Amino acid sequence: MKTPYLEIDLSKIHDNAKKLIALFKARGIEITGVTKCVLGEPRITNAIVAAGITSLGDSRIQNIVRMKKAHVEALFTLIRTPSASEAHDVVTYADVSFNTELSVIAELSKAALKQKKIHDILLMVEMGDLREGILRHDLGKTIEEALRMKGVRIIGLGTNLACLSGVKPTRHNMDHLSRLADTSEKRYGITLQTISGGNSANFEWLVENNTKSRVNNVRLGEAIFLGRETLSRKHIDGLHLDAITLVAEVIESKVKPSLPEGETGQDAFGNTPIFEDKGEMLRSIVALGKQDVNVPGLVPKSDMDILGSSSDHIILNTTRNPLRVGDQVRFSMDYAALLSSMTSPFVGREFIAGATQPKTSRNKVTLLDH
Repeated sequence: MKTPYLEIDLSKIHDNAKKLIALFKARGIEITGVTKCVLGEPRITNAIVAAGITSLGDSRIQNIVRMKKAHVEALFTLIRTPSASEAHDVVTYADVSFNTELSVIAELSKAALKQKKIHDILLMVEMGDLREGILRHDLGKTIEEALRMKGVRIIGLGTNLACLSGVKPTRHNMDHLSRLADTSEKRYGITLQTISGGNSANFEWLVENNTKSRVNNVRLGEAIFLGRETLSRKHIDGLHLDAITLVAEVIESKVKPSLPEGETGQDAFGNTPIFEDKGEMLRSIVALGKQDVNVPGLVPKSDMDILGSSSDHIILNTTRNPLRVGDQVRFSMDYAALLSSMTSPFVGREFIAGATQPKTSRNKVTLLDH
């Protein structure tokens, strides 16, 4: 297969999702599978749905459209506050949307009335991470105004933590969110069926706290695809870390000095590199670069080191593990690397089909999506 490509093991993704369902279900919490880092790829999302996740969330309406057109059977939530200009599409394709702005909710209301639909909304509350959210002292006013709008229905509250400022989901802020839900229901006579407490960063809170909470939903992406929680990137016991692997091909391999020759200035990206004299080394180049992937998020699976990268090249020290032109190098990825490589039109995809997928071959489906 042409390189570079992502090797995607659908059975391992399915297995991760199934184990996470059991873990969170024991606490009365349902999972919304977050599909943005895989661009709503139907073969991947079908593996998640087959595991038992019935709700999928994405930040891009285009990905939701892609899944719906592929007949993925799930409840779809737009988890980024909609822009006013996409209100029509949001009402058309998303079952639920997360919202923070009354002016946008008003546009959703207009679109819903035109389409003769009721669009469900979940209000996101600012709980300290300072990404998106209604300020807590403004929540009541927002609910009052939204309740006056026809065509939209408030079904829950949510919050986002750990994404921008690294603020941890804790018993304190989860209990606070629960109290806001209780107060809102009593004051405004509404029923909030979904209290969405956060994302893969909520794993530590789940494990360490056994108190009852109104939080009955979390949004998981990294845990499903990479097997890690997002506060310290620790491995979640029992989950696969290698469900998705990035594969690149060696295009040059030569013994060269470790120090450049001549005067140095900034590199192509405006950085001033610092070099250490390690003598001569076998330097191998793979056909992959910053245009394809967030390089700092890569770790070679063999005994070698990443020395640096440019737009189109990653240079490796392969002295301990000599490589020849044509050899392949496999990398594990963090979330940023997965997100960027899935988005790149230059990175293909090879799907290893599990028991939950249609068997178009004995055990492997090879597809190059550029």
